[in-house]
Amino acid sequence: MTERKPAGISFESWVDKQIRECEQRGDFSQLPGFGKPLDGLDRPYGDTWWIKAKLQREGVSVLPPTLALRKEAEDTLAALPGVRTEAEVRRILTEVNEKIAEAIRRPPPGPLLNLKPFDVDALAGEWRAARDPS
Repeated sequence: MTERKPAGISFESWVDKQIRECEQRGDFSQLPGFGKPLDGLDRPYGDTWWIKAKLQREGVSVLPPTLALRKEAEDTLAALPGVRTEAEVRRILTEVNEKIAEAIRRPPPGPLLNLKPFDVDALAGEWRAARDPS
């Protein structure tokens, strides 16, 4: 909208008039979320609500490095049954083991890691046994 406020009209009444005209034209009824309750009304107000909402929409998780590594290790174990080859299982576990070893050598900030490297041979054996039909 490029229309300027006419002289002699208060700013509030000029804005109210524009809102009323948009409502009459049905401009607001075309907006996403029209007629739906506002999200977050039941949650307490926080100054950083918009940051949290943006991170949630974008699917970003902000965890301390140790917790992020714990989560990655947990997700890796959960994903092993879906891996197609033993070589891939070993590669995935080796990559996570390298990250765990680095975190043990140089502890990142945050809570204690409480992880030790995976036994690649044992987990590969379990993966192989789960695939063996006999």
